Amino acid sequence: MTESDTPRDAAAAGSSSASTGERTIDFGQYGPVLDATLAYARRHDYVGPDYGDGLSSRLVQSLPFENRALNLVVQETVKRTPVDVRPLFRVECKRNYKGAALFAMANLNYHDLARRSDAVSPACDPLGEADRLADWLADERITDYSGFCGGHRHPIQHLHTKGVPSDPDIVSTAYAVRAFLQAARHDDATSEYADLARTAVDFLVEDLNYRDADEGAKIDYHMNHPEDSYTINAAAVGAAMLVDLYEFFGDAECRERATNILDHIAAAQTDVGGWPYRLPASASHLSMDSHHNGFVIEAFQRYRDAIDAGRYADTLSTALEFYREELFELDGAPNFDEGNAYPRDIHASTQGMLVFTREGELEFAERILRWVLANLRVEGEEGRFYYRQYRHHTKRVTLMRWCQGWMAYALSEFMLASDDAARGMDRMALVDDRESADGKR
Repeated sequence: MTESDTPRDAAAAGSSSASTGERTIDFGQYGPVLDATLAYARRHDYVGPDYGDGLSSRLVQSLPFENRALNLVVQETVKRTPVDVRPLFRVECKRNYKGAALFAMANLNYHDLARRSDAVSPACDPLGEADRLADWLADERITDYSGFCGGHRHPIQHLHTKGVPSDPDIVSTAYAVRAFLQAARHDDATSEYADLARTAVDFLVEDLNYRDADEGAKIDYHMNHPEDSYTINAAAVGAAMLVDLYEFFGDAECRERATNILDHIAAAQTDVGGWPYRLPASASHLSMDSHHNGFVIEAFQRYRDAIDAGRYADTLSTALEFYREELFELDGAPNFDEGNAYPRDIHASTQGMLVFTREGELEFAERILRWVLANLRVEGEEGRFYYRQYRHHTKRVTLMRWCQGWMAYALSEFMLASDDAARGMDRMALVDDRESADGKR
């Protein structure tokens, strides 16, 4: 990749700290954390354990028969046991598709940060890493569908169906699209990434059954989704993907379809401001959990910032109040859902960092970051993080996508936004000084 200015890069390199109102972000403190987080991923070539990877057990795959109940037992045992039993079940670690997209974007942000501050000193070529990951996303896409798409690379046993690695889903696809578009903004020579990403619209419309619904439109989460329920956060991520594509290409059809999907989601908002994982709520084992509500909120934020600030203003205001007050503690600790504090999950933390960073609430985003560093960072390893904190124990496993990928991406976004805020305040201070000087003349 060659270097080119993005909106974030427009300002020249400046100081290594950023003000967030009453606090100052010290890049010298957080820069090494980002560096170490990405270094851990590079050492493992972005391959590691993943949430829900139990059916990649070589023991299960060697069986001469297929059994849904056994699949569920193995999958949930690997997922939920207090200690990591993957070695016991001989689970094969793979590179997660969405995780690769997160690492690609984190590396691009890392490059931008290094150009701005001497406090961020990459021990690698982050553009080269991002390029390598984007190439891998393109090579490993799932073919034989209407457009670009990707999916999990582990089998996943659902209650009624089994997902296989050849089944694409909108969430994996949408994050790869975002990574492609960010790569293309950094280097015109990678415009083929953007062209490939653009075809994801056809996948969403044709293969995920984009369809009219009461008060808007709906899409499916993946190819084997049960017909008697609807996954809200997945639809929101799909809408955010359409917003990303509209922002890049100016395609009015993407804007219209995103609006229709979000109209339906806005109509499904509960009186308290959040959304259940599925509609009807009884169709899911999850309630209004933290990181999935964060996905929904981020979709509305992206629509506000790219298309129309007013259309969902009330929806977003109510959702943010619920998210802030019910799904996080004052010290930044994430609650699991509206009724349960535990388990406190690193994905909930990182999604919170992304939401509040985009909202400009950088002090609260930093509070969440500080909680993660105090509670889920592996002792003695600055850039490695654990999965979950339970009331009486911590799940001491590092999931490459769930822990490292999300942390690298969220931290890099937070640091860039903090620097943006500092530069804005510096410019305002300069204007104030000049006006004051003019007044004395």
